[in-house]
Formats: sequence, structure tokens, C-alpha cells
Amino acid sequence: METSSIKELMSTRFAKIHPAMPVVEASSNLIKQDMLGSPVTDDSGTLVGWISERECLQAALQVVYHNQRVATVKDLMQTEVLTVSLDSDVLSLAQQMLNAKPKIYPVVDASNKVLGVISRRHILNMLDDKLAELSKKAS
Repeated sequence: METSSIKELMSTRFAKIHPAMPVVEASSNLIKQDMLGSPVTDDSGTLVGWISERECLQAALQVVYHNQRVATVKDLMQTEVLTVSLDSDVLSLAQQMLNAKPKIYPVVDASNKVLGVISRRHILNMLDDKLAELSKKAS
């Protein structure tokens, strides 16, 4: 059975987040895009980090309940980010997702520009479609 490609499965819709952005604004962007996390890019679209709901929650709690300063994304983002490329193997990525923590990976080109994101949900949707195909063939 043929496997879909990263390009077919990934989403090009993700929160646009920059290092100088206040974390509360990044949090709002994640909520609007219904994402658990998103790549952080510079002005040219190059990946510089990752921010998740966890970091946003931490900052929001500090602002709302402790009247502390508003952090910027750069203050809290993760700078070591696992990425995939368009030619990455989907089945290998699925196996990696079983063994590693990230639920979402940025898809980058050779110059580290973000092209999209791929998540466990994208892989599960593909597998669900494949299971439906197998069920049709079996009946």
C-alpha cells in the first residue's frame, strides 16, 4: 500500500509567531489557529524556535495572577527543534512520534524556512483513510 508524502499530509496553516512578539499575543494566535504549538520564525520565515501552549500558559499565569511583566516569545521559546523535510519518510516519522515527545513538527526546506507543520493527527488521518481502503477491499 502506497504511503502519502509529507507534503500531502502537512498543513501550511499555522500560527505566525516571531521572537519579539509578546507571549500573550502568541498564545492568542495559537488559540485562533487551534494549535498546541507553532514554529517561531524570523522575518524571512526561517525557523528560530518553537513555542507551545505550555510556555504560553506559564506566561499567562504570571501576567494574570501575579502581575508580572509580559515575556516575549524569545524569552520562553525552545531553540532546539526537531524538524522534518518534504522528503522525510512518513512511516519513519510516525515511528519517531511514538518514541519522542513532540506532537507537531515543523516542515522545513534546505535553508530551514518553514513550509508547514505535520502532527500526529495528520498521520492518524492518513492511517484512518488507509484502514477505510482496506475495509472496502476486504468486503
